[in-house]
Amino acid sequence: MKTLIPFLFAAAPVWAQTCPPAPDHRDDLAAIIVQLQDAETEMAARELSNSLWRLWTDAPDARAQALLDEGMARRESYDYLGARAVFDDLVTYCPDYAEGYNQRAFASFLRQEFDLALTDLERTLELNPTHVGALSGKALTLMGLGRDDEAQEVLRAALALNPWLSERSLLREPPGEDI
Repeated sequence: MKTLIPFLFAAAPVWAQTCPPAPDHRDDLAAIIVQLQDAETEMAARELSNSLWRLWTDAPDARAQALLDEGMARRESYDYLGARAVFDDLVTYCPDYAEGYNQRAFASFLRQEFDLALTDLERTLELNPTHVGALSGKALTLMGLGRDDEAQEVLRAALALNPWLSERSLLREPPGEDI
């Protein structure tokens, strides 16, 4: 039994491994959103949007980054179930990392599992209320669920942060207002 005890203590850090907090990019994200609102061209806005994605996909540690990257690669190769499984591992490991939920929502959306996507998008937005990608994804998901009035409200919130979103073409003017 004495030889088993050191083994248990040596293995304990593996069992106890927890995800560190995600990098705090709030100030950079807020600055980019302000720049998006002032962008004069779609090309300038696209570069700024890419900067947002670089920050959102900056995972808390190497393990989380590897899971995120693997899940995104699986999704890009149309392995949506495989991507969801990897993102399940990511959100289990890092339950406070918004992008894990957002990416899992995207995989669910692509499978037209809109209820699952919506749950993950809502969690993403709890963790990061100005996640423009999650807001636009939520609008599209609500449209997929036939909840068009709610979708329009969420789309307006997303466009208030980034008026250059491609989803702006889906915006309807409220009834009784001039276009």
